[in-house]
Amino acid sequence: MIARTLEDIILEKTGTGKAIIILGPRQVGKSTLLRILESKMSHKILSLNCDNSDIRKLLSDSDVTTLRRLTLGYATVLIDEAQRVANIGMTLKLITDQLPDLQLIVTGSSSLDLASLINEPLTGRKFEYQLYPLSMKELADDRGFLEAKRDLGQRLIYGSFPDVVNNPGNEPEILNNLVSSYLYKDVFVFQDIRKPEFIDQLLEALALQLASEVSCHELASTLRTDSKTVQRYISLLEKAYVVFRLRSLSRNARNELKKSRKIYFYDNGVRNAILGNYAPVVARTDFGALWENFFIAERMKYLHYNKIYAKRYFWRTTQQQEIDYLEEADGQLQAFEIKWDPTRKFKFPSTFSNHYPQASLNLVHSENFWEFLGL
Repeated sequence: MIARTLEDIILEKTGTGKAIIILGPRQVGKSTLLRILESKMSHKILSLNCDNSDIRKLLSDSDVTTLRRLTLGYATVLIDEAQRVANIGMTLKLITDQLPDLQLIVTGSSSLDLASLINEPLTGRKFEYQLYPLSMKELADDRGFLEAKRDLGQRLIYGSFPDVVNNPGNEPEILNNLVSSYLYKDVFVFQDIRKPEFIDQLLEALALQLASEVSCHELASTLRTDSKTVQRYISLLEKAYVVFRLRSLSRNARNELKKSRKIYFYDNGVRNAILGNYAPVVARTDFGALWENFFIAERMKYLHYNKIYAKRYFWRTTQQQEIDYLEEADGQLQAFEIKWDPTRKFKFPSTFSNHYPQASLNLVHSENFWEFLGL
């Protein structure tokens, strides 16, 4: 079983008197993580799976007396799939306020509903973490750097959901099942979706525009709808951990693009499954976009697991000068140009250097990208 970076982070936070919330897409390993945490704790643990209707009813209708009776003798309570419980935010608030000696660890497969239910009741009472598909660092720590390096081509095509990684040879079947049955299930369950087929059409359009600027107006025209509908569905897909947006950095230069957005996928395999394209790296015309998506998603995992609170952007001007990816943390700006070929030359635009002279400039390629992921 591949160790997850969040294991140690969460264990360090136990005993603080705050609930620990773990969010992330379906099938990313949250339930497995709970079992691992349980195996590393020496005290008595109550494990509650909210897929069971009796547990959902118990947690949604509980008062302090019932909760005290339920948890008597336990030091930690693990609640899995908490987004399925009505009023879960108030139940968790009751436990943290009235049963302060209990450690709560809660998972949810979507921020569509769970985050809105817990944010206000648990203000100041929780630590919240995201569990992503397996990171390259997690794979390298488990299998060794050399094996992780050899496996890079597979990860670019098939991504790194745990079931995909652990079942080589069955990747297309697993990914097709994931995309068709699980990944956006929360979008349909918790939202009033009047056009389910529209999500498939929108995702295909976004997958084809990977690493390019995305116009909601153009998407709306292509999909024969309006911009507000496109924006709403993209927002839902973000909350379901399918895609994420980068906005353009614009502060000084008059010719910087100010309102542009790029959209990336949390996992390369999901993106390729949407298009039904599992062709190997050497046979692809979209390899540059895949590599860019891969690095930015991996960097996002690195930032989160290392508690680096950076704002993330891309940069482009009306003259088509551009930089793939930027981060700003603690007043420091880092620019990343992402290329596969380590021998390919690149000069950062003088417009950018002149307007952001303090920014550090990084050329990322297939040989040195590891160092930006903590390896």
